[in-house]
Amino acid sequence: MAVTSTRASSKPLIEKRSIDYIPEAERHGRLLSQFTLWMGANLQITAIVTGALAVVLGGDVFWSLIGLLIGQLLGGGVMALHAAQGPKLGLPQMISSRVQFGVYGAAIPIVLVCLMYLGFTATGTVLSGQALGQLFGVSDSVGILIFASVIVLVTVLGYRVIHFIGRVASVIGVIAFVYLFARLISQTDVGALLQIRHFSWSSFLLAVSLAASWQIAFGPYVADYSRYLPSKTSSVKTFFAAGAGSVIGAQVAMILGVFAAASANGQFAGHEVAYIVGLGGTGATAALLYFSIAFGKVTISTLNSYGSFMCIATIISGFRGHLNVTRLQRLVFVLVIVGAATLIALLGQHSFLGAFKSFILFLLAFFTPWSAINLVDYYCITRERYDVPALADPNGRYGRWNALGISVYVFGVLVQLPFIATKFYTGPLVAAMGGVDISWIIGLVVPAALYYVVAKKWHSAVPDQLILPIEQDTVDAQPSRAGRIQAV
Repeated sequence: MAVTSTRASSKPLIEKRSIDYIPEAERHGRLLSQFTLWMGANLQITAIVTGALAVVLGGDVFWSLIGLLIGQLLGGGVMALHAAQGPKLGLPQMISSRVQFGVYGAAIPIVLVCLMYLGFTATGTVLSGQALGQLFGVSDSVGILIFASVIVLVTVLGYRVIHFIGRVASVIGVIAFVYLFARLISQTDVGALLQIRHFSWSSFLLAVSLAASWQIAFGPYVADYSRYLPSKTSSVKTFFAAGAGSVIGAQVAMILGVFAAASANGQFAGHEVAYIVGLGGTGATAALLYFSIAFGKVTISTLNSYGSFMCIATIISGFRGHLNVTRLQRLVFVLVIVGAATLIALLGQHSFLGAFKSFILFLLAFFTPWSAINLVDYYCITRERYDVPALADPNGRYGRWNALGISVYVFGVLVQLPFIATKFYTGPLVAAMGGVDISWIIGLVVPAALYYVVAKKWHSAVPDQLILPIEQDTVDAQPSRAGRIQAV
């Protein structure tokens, strides 16, 4: 523990690494930071609104809470399995997709992930802009610009600052949520709400799907925030630290959303931020709650922007073979990403954003099969035995395009289409399912099973053990393998 603390204190405030492998000498951090980061990322207004949807769309309070919990556990398990890859590989999440899709082929799911997180950043910026507008007495548009400036700063600073913000956000979030729950209980007969029960499978499955999709959406970048942990960190402990933080944070926020929507008498939808703050009071208390809402969105919006930066850098490096990202280039990347999200937020804050958010939710169907393929390959086929240096070599072990992985991925996307239910697109079998979107279940189970069966027979050669780049201080001792030293 002392060594880890010393390492952390010696690291620069501004992160110098991007998508390259993190050498052991630069590893630092504790599992507690995984818990606080993901709790802070989930104790926020969008999670409240997501939970409220279960009731707003007709669900029973009691059964909605049960459905949301089941969804959190299912989706959180998938998310946490990705988190456990970080310390072992020392890499951002999406670059490991080159094992399953090829060095060039990995760009296919990564482009779609970039679009999705761009949309998530935009929608979160709108809610944060509303909160900052109320806090500072300015327009929502000015609030959006203020929030975007903060996101740029934190994203550029990188890993250590993001984890620090996560710790602060978790503390502020716990205080704010305890206070809001206390106020809600004092104003509402929660027991009466729980006793009104009308079970329906469609509403119950909707609650499960809302929570599961929420958790699974973290999959493409969760390992980005565990990759600095020492390589000997227990995978099981990493799984529970990240998973527990995310599940507990999201479930608490969604419970508040369910109770708030159930007691709002139709006043919640369309006035989410104002209604939640109204539960806490007015004046200075309201100002503090607006601040807590905006600060809570800083963590998740920064994760989205940082993850988008990693994805873009991964795409470029895949075709160039190698990419050293300078601090100036990092700033330019982040400005472009956050700038695009801010423009979308400004243009769509009144009307367009609703349709755009539906489009983003539609994109979820494109990376659920990626998650299934990546996890099955890592845990069941290769069993953590990756050739990390080969991830940078189009002519190496993993090649340019992996027809097996790409084919299963495309099939996994297509098989979901009949079951997708969004305003942007609704599949032909949705009505038969009572209007519930179960595409995420199909998108996980079918590609996972198919990939396991075919990869067992036709997967490319798997190394006997995990191969990592040789770190600089070991070159003299092992000159015969010096050629393996390279950034991924």
